[in-house]
Amino acid sequence: MAQNNKNNLIPKTLPLLPVRDVVIFPFMVLPLVVGREKSQKALEAAMSGNRLIFLATQKKYQTEDPSSADIYEIGTIAEVLQLLKMPDGSAKILIEGLVRAKFSDFKLVTGKNYIEVNVEKIEFSVERTPNVEALMRQTIHLFEQYIGLNPRLPFETITALNTIEEPGRLADMIAAHLIIKNAQKQTILETVNPSERLEKIIEILNSELEILNIEKKIQSRVRGQIEKSQKEYYLTEQMKAIQKELKQKDENAREIDELRSKIKESKMPKDAETVAMKELSRMEKMMPFSPEATVIRTYIDWLIALPWDVKTTDNLDLKHAQNILDEDHYGLDKIKERIVEYLAVCKMAKKLKGPILCFVGPPGTGKTSIGKSIARSLGRKFVRISLGGVRDEAEIRGHRRTYIGALPGRILQSLKKAKSKNPVFLMDEIDKLGMDFRGDPASALLEVLDPEQNSTFSDHYLEVDFDLSDVMFITTANTLYSIPPALIDRMEILRFAGYTMEEKIHIAKKFLIPKQLKEHGLTDKQLEITDEAIKFTIKEYTLEAGVRNLEREIANIVRKVVKEIVSEKQKEVIKVTEKNAKKYLGVPKYHADKKSENQVGTATGLAWTEVGGDTMSIEVSVMKGKGVLTLTGKLGDVMKESAQAALSYIRSNSKKFKIKEDFFKDKDIHIHVPEGAIPKDGPSAGITMAVAMLSAITNKPVKKDIAMTGEITLRGRVLSIGGLKEKVLAAYRSGIKTIIMPFENQKDMEEIPKEIVGKIKFITVKMMDEVIEKTLGV
Repeated sequence: MAQNNKNNLIPKTLPLLPVRDVVIFPFMVLPLVVGREKSQKALEAAMSGNRLIFLATQKKYQTEDPSSADIYEIGTIAEVLQLLKMPDGSAKILIEGLVRAKFSDFKLVTGKNYIEVNVEKIEFSVERTPNVEALMRQTIHLFEQYIGLNPRLPFETITALNTIEEPGRLADMIAAHLIIKNAQKQTILETVNPSERLEKIIEILNSELEILNIEKKIQSRVRGQIEKSQKEYYLTEQMKAIQKELKQKDENAREIDELRSKIKESKMPKDAETVAMKELSRMEKMMPFSPEATVIRTYIDWLIALPWDVKTTDNLDLKHAQNILDEDHYGLDKIKERIVEYLAVCKMAKKLKGPILCFVGPPGTGKTSIGKSIARSLGRKFVRISLGGVRDEAEIRGHRRTYIGALPGRILQSLKKAKSKNPVFLMDEIDKLGMDFRGDPASALLEVLDPEQNSTFSDHYLEVDFDLSDVMFITTANTLYSIPPALIDRMEILRFAGYTMEEKIHIAKKFLIPKQLKEHGLTDKQLEITDEAIKFTIKEYTLEAGVRNLEREIANIVRKVVKEIVSEKQKEVIKVTEKNAKKYLGVPKYHADKKSENQVGTATGLAWTEVGGDTMSIEVSVMKGKGVLTLTGKLGDVMKESAQAALSYIRSNSKKFKIKEDFFKDKDIHIHVPEGAIPKDGPSAGITMAVAMLSAITNKPVKKDIAMTGEITLRGRVLSIGGLKEKVLAAYRSGIKTIIMPFENQKDMEEIPKEIVGKIKFITVKMMDEVIEKTLGV
């Protein structure tokens, strides 16, 4: 009744107090702190009058001086029950909401600095029909569940709600206690009809109950996991205490002790041992089956497994080493000599850093297989990794332990496999290394292959230094141009040239044929392959610097013979000769292009390729035109420039060669190098192109059995070239009788096998005039 009397006495104009973070409902009693100057002035005006004030919620919390647009139109008229001035100048008040109201005419009171508004009360009553009664009961029922799930609300609130008979008041009291957003509360405040208000509250309560139930499930699950872990930890600690009293050890403790003793037995350096012991003490404090403990256990296992102090003793008997190397490989004298030298120095100096060798040569020349022989001759373990296609730096240096499934790099993995810190370590195909966003493996090898740095090699996984200085590193490559210069500088380059015909025959007889007979279950009493048959096979069925294809062809012969023996039950020795070799090998694959006579505009050059040397025919045609030089055959820029230089040399010496001055004005010259699908480059074909052009221009034939190589200058000088041995071997295979080469390459003649030197005439030249005289007779 008192509330109604107050409502009737409310004036039409009241001071405005904007509220930041709460929505005030009728019948609601709560404290507020008033700090803003205008709000305090409005409060003073209310206290000096009837203690009534209009409370409206701001739309945005941050607004410091709100205008009428910043405040919700519908708020609550409230009575100030108590006021307490605070030391910081603010005021703390206790208010009671009386009735909903809508404000208008927002104005600043002159001289008093507070906002005054006109208020219009909003009152709406409904009869307590069965429908309204059902809404009230449903609301109370849902609110009881809400309080049961929300520990922040006191359960006594329900008792107070059960005494309320008015639907509007019940809705307002429940809305005031809901922990929801202010925008939702404002919507309820602005809903005038009590029935509609109850329906909105029921909708909000259903939504909130669903969220609270999910939160409860999550909390119970998390609590269960925590309790399980705590229980396990508590029981483990109890077990440890009991075992300590009984002087017993559990399996985990025994494992820790075993690891500790293994660390000491591994004789790892002091720094590595300190790291291992530190990780072991961390592991000891963890639960045995925790993921982190497993990671640490793997790390410690790797530290223990590495051969920190395990070495094989080198066999320093020089004759023994030489015999093993000769037994496994024919030729390769330079490589064998280098290994024997290393052994001799080890014998004298007792301690020597492992050499870092790089074997460069065509495929099939024995680069990889001699690595095994070197290990056998030294009495060392042998490990091999293939670097072809490796693009990730972590392959060399390992992954950091932060990654799942991290492991050391292939260097340390191979040493663990070898169980020795001084093996012969072969890195195959170092020229095939790749590079992408994961790093550059070639750069990672700079430390591994540097004798001054690899004594403190650090793998990303282990993060402790490992001494690689005792390892004998051998790398293999087909070419050097794709290897970074800094990496080449760290290695001793030993070149493998191709084999001569005699060497291939010897290798076939001593190594390839016995190997294939053994693999196919035959003996030398069942099959005999003559030297002439081997020679025929090499000339007609293989075209290579090495012996890989030769071995395939021998295997082909042996298979056919096995079939013949099994099917025809042949008991006599089967003899393969030059005459019947085609029966087993089929149609010859290669045929030497034998010129019947000397040709105009055609000269034979010598080229170096990744698979050894090769002969190269250069053809030139002269035709009417406008003085254009055409170059075809997929030539590189250097080779094109060599052709231009050769033409310029010829034009500048026209009088000497008796060429008319106006000859080049109306003549086009076309230079073609056959096998157009194969890229060709380099300056060494310069003198060959010059001879072919001069032959075509002067209509003089080039001698058919002469091959040449050398770089040409504009002044006609012949400069040195590379890969002479490979080129000479190619010429020998092709039946060339005379080779013209630069005078500066005379020093490389020592590398040419003696049997070839006696069968080919070598002419060394300094100037182009000498070349022309020997080939064209000009």
